[in-house]
Amino acid sequence: MSRSGPYSRDGQGHGKRGSSRTALAVGIFMFLGACSGENGHERATSPVATAPVPVEKPARIGLIVPLSGPHAAIGQRMRDAARLALPENQTPSMDVFDSAQPEGPVHAARQALAAGDKIVLGPLTAGDTQAVASVLQPVSVPELAFTSDVAQAKPGVWVMGLTPEQQVRRLVDAARLDGRKRFAAFLPDTALGHSMGEGLTLACQEAGLETPQIAFHSSDLNDITQKMAQLSHHSLAGGTGAAQASPGAESGPSAVDPLNDGDEIGASAVKSEHTDQPTGAASEASPPPFDALLLGDTGLDLARVIDALRTNQLLVPQVRILGPMLWRSFDAKLGDLRGAWYVAFDEKQRSGYVQSYQNAYQQKPSPVADFAYDAAALAGALIRQNKLNVATLTQREGYLGVNGLFHLRPDGRMTRALGIYQIAPGGGSQLIVPASRDLAPASSQPAGTVVPGQQAAASSGAVQAKAMQTPPTAVSDVAVWSPSRHAAVGSDALSTP
Repeated sequence: MSRSGPYSRDGQGHGKRGSSRTALAVGIFMFLGACSGENGHERATSPVATAPVPVEKPARIGLIVPLSGPHAAIGQRMRDAARLALPENQTPSMDVFDSAQPEGPVHAARQALAAGDKIVLGPLTAGDTQAVASVLQPVSVPELAFTSDVAQAKPGVWVMGLTPEQQVRRLVDAARLDGRKRFAAFLPDTALGHSMGEGLTLACQEAGLETPQIAFHSSDLNDITQKMAQLSHHSLAGGTGAAQASPGAESGPSAVDPLNDGDEIGASAVKSEHTDQPTGAASEASPPPFDALLLGDTGLDLARVIDALRTNQLLVPQVRILGPMLWRSFDAKLGDLRGAWYVAFDEKQRSGYVQSYQNAYQQKPSPVADFAYDAAALAGALIRQNKLNVATLTQREGYLGVNGLFHLRPDGRMTRALGIYQIAPGGGSQLIVPASRDLAPASSQPAGTVVPGQQAAASSGAVQAKAMQTPPTAVSDVAVWSPSRHAAVGSDALSTP
């Protein structure tokens, strides 16, 4: 049963009337003990009244999202997704609170505790997450927040939103499976760029790799050109000939305006035949000091970065270009980056959940609503199996959600097995590693354990085959999402990748 507002009854008959009956029973017991003597003679030992064992209320789930104010539409969709995972006629019950109420998110958190909620889902923003945590942490109530601010992650507070760190970690795992060991990044000097850089440094550190080289650039063309040359250890003069050798390099139709609907794919296809192979000048130049390069730009800045890559002879198979989920919306225009990888949600993995949401609410769910579904389904399954504890929440096997596997780490961070897409010749992309395939074991091993012979010119087919040969992840016996979930709601059958 889902409802909003303070908790008044537990739905199991343990309200005020039940308490009165208990008090009456204790009073009768004490009265009979006092009158137990016979003919004025007391027993040697008088009975002692003992308090009844308190009946524990069924565990409940709290949801804190904005139901009013500027983010109300987002919060309402998240509430709907959570209710899809926890139907009103099933246990456990869910209490819904408005984080945008005049009293604020702290009051909402206190309402959740008063209602008996044993885990809280939400809130949405970083500031609200911090406020709610100040109430929940002292009483050890776990919080599955929907923010994407990894700075809010801490033991007991998990960041469920999609973060740049999650995207980078997945790319590093896949690239290592491809034999890549030396990482670098050329990123915009923005909050996104710095978050990606921090994620790359952390992922490489945990995988036992060398500290990556990272360069941050502005939107200025000269700054991009000079810093790319410094990163690649090439002189500007040495790269000029290679740039001129690429036919049509000046036009760069695939990235100048990636959101433009102009017909430029054909030109990109012609150019990609040249840019994916090293020219004669490139073969004579010294190889770059890295074999995987992380980018984070879009739009005109990405076009300038691609020109700099071409100038410095980095559009070659020896360097795997890696990019963010933002590329998904315009990958048809990225033919110049043929062979590059980026991460995104696996639409095939998500399709069953999307259909269930549409059937229930006559509209598609927003991506952030996916996190509310996963959090609610996970909390509900753990409560039903009496496994709501930190050890189970953070189990190594993780859980299979609507967008693939995810793992809650003890430090509050989260890893996601996002889909790996490869840019095709002429633009567009192909899914080469599905989101249901866990590559985490690769990054947990020392760098020296990577399969030999896959470095440098390793093909996408090699990493795809390797991923498919990996034994299925041993997911827990707690189901989060499966296509049959709504056919038999409440079933806790195993959900396998």
